[in-house]
Amino acid sequence: MTKNNLTTVTEFILMGFTGQPKWEMLLFMVFLSFYFITLMGNLGMIFLIQVDVQLHTPMYFFLSHLSLLDACYSSVITPQILVTLVSSKIVISYGQCAAQFFFFTICAATECFLLAVMAYDRYVAISDPLLYTVAMNPKLCWNLVVGAYVFGVSGAILRTTCTFSLSFCEGNEINFFFCDLPPLLKLACSDTTNAEIIIVFFSNFVILANALVILTSYLLIIMTILRMKSSSGRSKTFSTCISHLTAVGLFYGTLTFMYIRSSSGNSLEEDKVVSVFYTVVIPLLNPLIYSLRNKDVKAAFRKVTGRIQVSLSVYTK
Repeated sequence: MTKNNLTTVTEFILMGFTGQPKWEMLLFMVFLSFYFITLMGNLGMIFLIQVDVQLHTPMYFFLSHLSLLDACYSSVITPQILVTLVSSKIVISYGQCAAQFFFFTICAATECFLLAVMAYDRYVAISDPLLYTVAMNPKLCWNLVVGAYVFGVSGAILRTTCTFSLSFCEGNEINFFFCDLPPLLKLACSDTTNAEIIIVFFSNFVILANALVILTSYLLIIMTILRMKSSSGRSKTFSTCISHLTAVGLFYGTLTFMYIRSSSGNSLEEDKVVSVFYTVVIPLLNPLIYSLRNKDVKAAFRKVTGRIQVSLSVYTK
């Protein structure tokens, strides 16, 4: 019997953070706090954008979808981390593992495309501010967002199909806290060469294509800013891009770091640390990045909290 016909694994055991039992409770409290703040921050951002008419612009429309992706992104992974910390290890079915891998990939790939869309939006806003709302009309904004989701789903289908068409016939212990590509490839007992080629080609295409859009957009933005006569105007205009540049730097910086390490025989223990950063920390930081440096968001927050206080005072009287 050949290895390709030995697919007998029907469930996987996620080992989580085994080997560090004394830190499990502390890590549980940290990740639980992170998850709570992530949900509150991202869902709060979506709520503010919906209720404040001053935020009904293309920029905040895209930001609301970034917040939605981050909330979903975190919800696909963090609860699994919390369970593995409490249980030390957890058994999940083959189908649950594939579903988690699929939805995780959707969120990651769609966010990649959405950050490129947001860079293009910043270019249009700065290059021709008077026609910004005309150029970035609601129909175009929806087309760009839907396109990001379509590409994200398509990539997830391809990546999941390639990964779970492999045979898993020997060990079923995943030395990880969720179903990710590196530990699954290590478990496969069939030839992973073709699957890895397709996945690496697709991943590189997505990263490079979107990075090119972002770099081109910001090169054009810099050229536009340099043509401005007022230094204060240049500083004010560029400050509108700082939040997005920070988010892009965190997201693509992590992807680049993962790509460089992947060719140097990195261990799964190192992968765990990096995975925690891009699955838990980045979704937590994005709403903070966009709110702390954004006067419109802070003003909307003050208005909403003011309305809530007035409503509560009227109700208690």
